[in-house]
Amino acid sequence: MYIQKKNIKINDRNFLKFFFFSILFISLFSPLPLFSQWAILMNDADSLVLEGTDNIYNLEFEKAKEKFEIIKERYPKHPAGYFLDAMIVWWKINLDQDNEEFDNEFNKKVEKVINVCDETLDTNNYNITALFFKGGVIGYRARLRIIRNDWFDALKDAETALDILQKCQQVAPFNHDIMLGTGLYNYFSEKFPQEYPLLKPLMVFLPKGDKRLGLFQLRASAKYARYASTESKVALMQIYYSFENSTYDALQIAQELNSKYPDNPYFQRYLGRCYIRMGMNDAADVVWRDVLKKTFTRKRGYNNLVARESMYYVGVNLMYDQKYKEALKFLKKSVEGSEVIDKKTSGFKISALLKIGNIYDKLGDRKTALKYYNKVLEQDEWNNSHQTAKKYIKTPY
Repeated sequence: MYIQKKNIKINDRNFLKFFFFSILFISLFSPLPLFSQWAILMNDADSLVLEGTDNIYNLEFEKAKEKFEIIKERYPKHPAGYFLDAMIVWWKINLDQDNEEFDNEFNKKVEKVINVCDETLDTNNYNITALFFKGGVIGYRARLRIIRNDWFDALKDAETALDILQKCQQVAPFNHDIMLGTGLYNYFSEKFPQEYPLLKPLMVFLPKGDKRLGLFQLRASAKYARYASTESKVALMQIYYSFENSTYDALQIAQELNSKYPDNPYFQRYLGRCYIRMGMNDAADVVWRDVLKKTFTRKRGYNNLVARESMYYVGVNLMYDQKYKEALKFLKKSVEGSEVIDKKTSGFKISALLKIGNIYDKLGDRKTALKYYNKVLEQDEWNNSHQTAKKYIKTPY
């Protein structure tokens, strides 16, 4: 399933790979995208799946759970309701990835999905629905294990999920929902060893990935998938912003997601970050002040992590507008937030300390500026922070 290099010897294996890629290409540009659509349940429950999924992204977890409980009651042997129930917990984790409070609950729900799928696969090992949900939920468990730095088990899960999803594609090659899983594997199985060289020995026995094919599959899923479209867009947004240096592409997706789900802090924060990175400070200020307002009213998901980040960016924008005294208030609040929530020194704290020192330099208070630069030297190194602080100690900002 990998794009082949030029000038290779044509054999049966390479021909099959080329044929499979051709199928993906045709399915992406097909004038009949309905080929990629599939209903996993009867109409009554299928509509509940789509509505409940939107509820999850709106952080309306109670509404989502009501719908998924109806699905489980009507179709107790179907994995969809159990899988979506697990996705509620996944998004609770996703909103605060440092919080391990929901890990056990999520893992139990993952096991439930696997068991329900296995009951079907015991009698029909090519049942597309059971394969899809089993591969999908194991893939999400792999993602949690990556967050927890449990790389060995994460890679085992990723391999298992890929095997299952490849079997799905044998049964339904035009199914774009499945491409979320295969796309994530193809992209990150090549990207992670580049970012983390220590992972290379663990990847030796796993199928080789292909970043370009992974992006191709994720774009197809984002455009055509019936159920996985939004999650594919989330993955692409993260990849464009964090790994591909394609901030404009990330911004396009962030705008779309934030427009559809305006009270999801995950999407709103990415929107604000993209504006900051692109130098669109006025637009960024509007976003981050709205985020801050929502943290004050304690809207769901707008937690201390979000408050710390919004305080930082509002302060930075005030600093750029030369409103130094106001900026100090926000940046110092951001530092206070970091001291409460950080398990290890964060980039937000270090960057805020540097900018506070810069502001005091601008205000002519060299003594206080030096105090903050020296505080940076007391923290762990982050993004050449010690070198930067020493530069400002030597020469005022």
